[in-house]
Amino acid sequence: MSHDENNQEQVMLPPPSLKAQKGRGAVSNIQGRYEVNAREAYDDGWEREEEEATPWKTQVTEEICRSILSRNASPDLPFSVSLNPYRGCEHGCIYCFARPTHSYLGLSPGMDFESKIFAKINAPEMLRRELAKPGYEPQSIALGVNTDAYQPCERELKLTRRVLEVLQECQHPVGLITKSSLIERDIDILAPMAAKQQAGVAITLTTLDPAIARTLEPRATSPARRLRTIRTLTEAGIPVAVSIAPIIPFVTEPEIERILEAVHEAGALSAHYTVLRLPWEVAPLFKEWLQAHFPERAQRVMNRVREMRGGKDYDSDFSTRMKGEGVWAELIRQRVKIASERLGLTGHGSRFHRMDCSQFTRPLAVPPLGARARAAADAGQLDLF
Repeated sequence: MSHDENNQEQVMLPPPSLKAQKGRGAVSNIQGRYEVNAREAYDDGWEREEEEATPWKTQVTEEICRSILSRNASPDLPFSVSLNPYRGCEHGCIYCFARPTHSYLGLSPGMDFESKIFAKINAPEMLRRELAKPGYEPQSIALGVNTDAYQPCERELKLTRRVLEVLQECQHPVGLITKSSLIERDIDILAPMAAKQQAGVAITLTTLDPAIARTLEPRATSPARRLRTIRTLTEAGIPVAVSIAPIIPFVTEPEIERILEAVHEAGALSAHYTVLRLPWEVAPLFKEWLQAHFPERAQRVMNRVREMRGGKDYDSDFSTRMKGEGVWAELIRQRVKIASERLGLTGHGSRFHRMDCSQFTRPLAVPPLGARARAAADAGQLDLF
């Protein structure tokens, strides 16, 4: 590698004025890639060092969507149909691959993504209409893929619960992906569905270290509480798989075996993993986070990430984007495989293809398309998720 190439791969240092905010994952509110006018932080000497940044308050905006189910043909995903009741996620996980989607809205993938949330308030009604279509063929729906369906505002809005009520009524299989203990609220729906092989849950557990979790995924449920949620769901008869995601070299990677042992003890049936992904604006945001919280190892982390990505920050190729490539990616694969086999974490958990679609029945009542929804449809509202 030439000297110039090596320089291009150095971790980008954030401006000195950027500081981590308590309860937020992103260190800055970087511009989205579609913005026309560029802005650059500049210290003019007027800001006092003791001044604290104004906290970013969460804003939840109601949104009328014109469709609710998204379909994909990605060969590395276990599902082809998904549903997301929210855009943006207050959990603030710095590594979230969905952050760049806020750029489509003219907002920042940084602070905006975790503080400006959009709630699809007609999601349950739109799902009912979708399931009632004559040509609809049932497939397991993944609920909460891009953004967590159990993020804080779900406590009041209950969109996810209302979606589950529609799916239960229609005996439609669903797989939920979350890192929130709020899912325990809906055990009364999920347990009967699981008994019919129509529901399963995947809990994401990135680290067991509460100090790392507070900066990595600041408003998500604590690691210890997530382990308790795994136990609670398992005791209710709901199959639980665990997603160790993402594995971050020199940050969460040393914990692989300990995480697997902890989830096994909590009752999980299976475990899978992904390595850190840095698409689009996630890369500079993650580098800022590294410099703010782990400056002493930032360069080592990024060097290892690039070793698993063919020398780049990220490679979106379907064959390698989830697991990486090269010696270190293979080492991680072997560590997960050996530990999982030793602990018996090789069950099918909530794998979508094993759920029962044969009992599906179309909804008896279908609400008319409301005036606001009709206006959104007529205006050609984009369906981003």
